Amino acid sequence: MANESSHRISLPVRGQFELNVFTTLSLGTELSKITMPVNFNEPLSFLQRVAEYMEYAKLLKLAAAESTPVGRLQYVAAFAVSALSSNWGRLGKPFNPLLGETYELEREDFRIVCEQVSHHPPVSAFHAEGQDFVFHGSIRPILTFCGKNIEIRPKGIVTVELLKWKEAYTWENVNCILHNVLVGQLWMEQVGALEIKQCGGDNLKATLSFKSAGWNGKNLHRVEGFITNSEEKRLVFLHGEWTERLRSYDASLLYPEMMERGKHKSKSPQGSPGHKKVLAKLNSLKIGAFKPSHQDAIDESSADSEDCLPVNKVPGALTLWEATPRPANSADYFFFTQFAMSLNEIKEGMTDNLCPTDSRLRPDIRKLENGDRDGAASEKMRLEEKQRISRKTKKHKKVPDNFPRWFQSAINPYTGLEDWLYKGEYWDRNYPDIDDIF
Repeated sequence: MANESSHRISLPVRGQFELNVFTTLSLGTELSKITMPVNFNEPLSFLQRVAEYMEYAKLLKLAAAESTPVGRLQYVAAFAVSALSSNWGRLGKPFNPLLGETYELEREDFRIVCEQVSHHPPVSAFHAEGQDFVFHGSIRPILTFCGKNIEIRPKGIVTVELLKWKEAYTWENVNCILHNVLVGQLWMEQVGALEIKQCGGDNLKATLSFKSAGWNGKNLHRVEGFITNSEEKRLVFLHGEWTERLRSYDASLLYPEMMERGKHKSKSPQGSPGHKKVLAKLNSLKIGAFKPSHQDAIDESSADSEDCLPVNKVPGALTLWEATPRPANSADYFFFTQFAMSLNEIKEGMTDNLCPTDSRLRPDIRKLENGDRDGAASEKMRLEEKQRISRKTKKHKKVPDNFPRWFQSAINPYTGLEDWLYKGEYWDRNYPDIDDIF
């Protein structure tokens, strides 16, 4: 597998994107249903963006090494948060994958294969594996123009399996909102509730709230929540920023009376010694109070929400994850992380084994990466037209489609829902009868 330190740290030429296309769109337009100009794209396929889930795959290795279910779940939660960190500042849209397009990535601690399994609606499936884990799922991204903003909803459930422990965890990613696409300073936020469920075992659950920035930006990037058991007892408090880090705290050390839902009311009423003790601790730490947005995290009927401390200075905090600093030249290259800069790289000898449908071989993405916008636009139109003609020809001749090749529609055993599951054999490097989609 490849050594990550040997990968490039810049793109061939500097590049940016433009948003003037949105002045012609109607409110509520779903962007996945229209052809977008390359001026709005970054030089990656959405399949490559899916592979960015794996930038912090080491967290799943750490999860598998934990001896307790709670310890494992907190690292799975950190992995779920870390997968969103590369979105920050990434204002360009990845290219829509063609039906049958694939992408593979091998690194020291994992390998992942992705395939575009559906065109209408667009669905991307992936399967990643390491020595200690399997991570798989399918995503249908829905992008909607909402006047001043673009809302991105990554529909679909993802699953982590920890092989040694025979445990599985499932969740659905939160929404992303890109603000001020027409006028003003562009900025983005991840918003909503992320619920990670342990399937079987102790039925643990991590419930995280991705806060809206609010009118003063106070909560920008903030994420927080609890790990609870089947009785809703709070075991661990999680707190951090999805752009930077996530920490865990023993809930019983923060404030014992808050460990069980609703029980703090009688134990620590306003003005009681216990309540005053909490306020004194808050004041000494000079940190604001925690008020989760979910019903599951806290009984919102309670008036004394300051009883729980989101304290990043409390002794005993464990840093689960910290983001790798971006290269100094990131702003010149679509705000890519160093990991993202390596995704479209083709090293010497790589094409000898690469599947002919791999995203690295797409000429429109390659031209945009090299700064040829006109060439990229021309190639993008050619590929889309070629795809349409191929579909019509096969339909007319009643020829079965060869796609999807590596995934099949099936029931996810952990969710009971329809999903796209990996069929295997991709890494055998045997690619007969592959359609020429590029």
